[in-house]
Amino acid sequence: MELFSSSSTSLPQLSPLVSFALSRRSSPASLALHATRRPCKLSRPAPRTLRCYCQQQSVQEFERLFSNLNQATMKREPGQGSVTSGIFLVTGTTVGAGILAIPAVTQEAGFLASAITCIACWLYMVVTGLLVAEVNVNTMCELGSGGVSLVSMAKRTLGKFGVQVACWSYLFIHYALLVAYVARSSEILTNTFSIPVWESATLFSLVFGGLCYFGSQRFIGAINGFLVFGIIGSFASLVGVAAGDLHWDSLLQVHLEAIPQSIPIIALSFVYQNVVPVLCTNLEGNLSKVRTAIILGTAIPLLLFLIWNAVILGSIPDLSNSATLIDPLQQLRNDNGIVGPIIEVFSFFAIATSYIGFVLGLADFIADLLKLPSGERIPLPYLLTLFPPLVLSLLDPEIFFKALDFAGTYGVLVLFGVLPAAMSWSERDSNGSLTPRVPSLVPGGRFTLALVMAGAAFVIISEILKDILH
Repeated sequence: MELFSSSSTSLPQLSPLVSFALSRRSSPASLALHATRRPCKLSRPAPRTLRCYCQQQSVQEFERLFSNLNQATMKREPGQGSVTSGIFLVTGTTVGAGILAIPAVTQEAGFLASAITCIACWLYMVVTGLLVAEVNVNTMCELGSGGVSLVSMAKRTLGKFGVQVACWSYLFIHYALLVAYVARSSEILTNTFSIPVWESATLFSLVFGGLCYFGSQRFIGAINGFLVFGIIGSFASLVGVAAGDLHWDSLLQVHLEAIPQSIPIIALSFVYQNVVPVLCTNLEGNLSKVRTAIILGTAIPLLLFLIWNAVILGSIPDLSNSATLIDPLQQLRNDNGIVGPIIEVFSFFAIATSYIGFVLGLADFIADLLKLPSGERIPLPYLLTLFPPLVLSLLDPEIFFKALDFAGTYGVLVLFGVLPAAMSWSERDSNGSLTPRVPSLVPGGRFTLALVMAGAAFVIISEILKDILH
């Protein structure tokens, strides 16, 4: 019997202590920690379980915080909390338009230097994603509600100032990137089917926006899986065609001084943290599953990015030594007629998967911002998510690269760099809550958090100084 469960993607509104609902590992039913005057203390968990030690030192092992139930049957369906769907969601969100710009911004540094930068940025973004997940699950425990977005997390940990920073950064980045995605996808559809830009942009927004609004978790996961496999298939075809004339000497070039200018775009390419609150709710607060989905879901794009960059930069000899910088993808389109259509297919799949993740994340954020009931299909958040990017992309069809560059330079490292570390720092220092806390997902304590914030601040200040000087 389910004492406290969740229909759709949310928990019921419970008192903070009673809301820490968890499912026993030894039983298919989910039980709840009863409200008690004695605070509990969480110990470090064994893999896949949470252990709660109370004053009597009794041990209870749990798999998840709550259960997502089907509203019609009031049962937990098979496949709920699927790690595979979580991996597809993270991978699809991560593999977006940023990958298309990586060769252009790394051609000066060379492949080896850019590979080191990609791995460093991947590690950094994995850490910040785990920090977001940690704060999100703790916030769900304290508020007794699923579907908790970044606003609620910032308000709980950083107060009004944190809410302002989170709101403006989140809205700016997501609208900017959604504008870029709609603009680029409409260009691809227009070139392929010879239809007007406004029709292609509207069609793209209606199809994939409607999927996010009407689709169930399982259906969206299946579509994401299909799109991810489409990315892999078109990517393999692209690599097979372009790698036929690979210049290995081009891959050995290293220019370390050119690395800093590529960091914002590479960091933007690894953005997925916007769907971490959705991920935590879909996986029912299971920390082991959340950690696995984040690490594997971002490791797949890392591998794609490295191979992609090697093939593109290695296909053009002496690219970094040329007098004028050109877009390597455009040069390949001009030199190889087979590559062009494959790049268009790959680009569309990559943009579509990322678009789904960003729509889900932004709609959830707006619903929380407007204090709308969680777990219900309300049209307003989706209208506010889909309509403005569509209008802006139609007003300026060439806005793709502008939006991409600006969002990566001044938004991503604030929202998904500084803010997660600051929220975690505040939460770990706070001792006022009686609600049990989940174990830390990121080791290293304050040193790790300080390193995360310092790294983001260094890149942001460097970019501001470069813009001022030039």
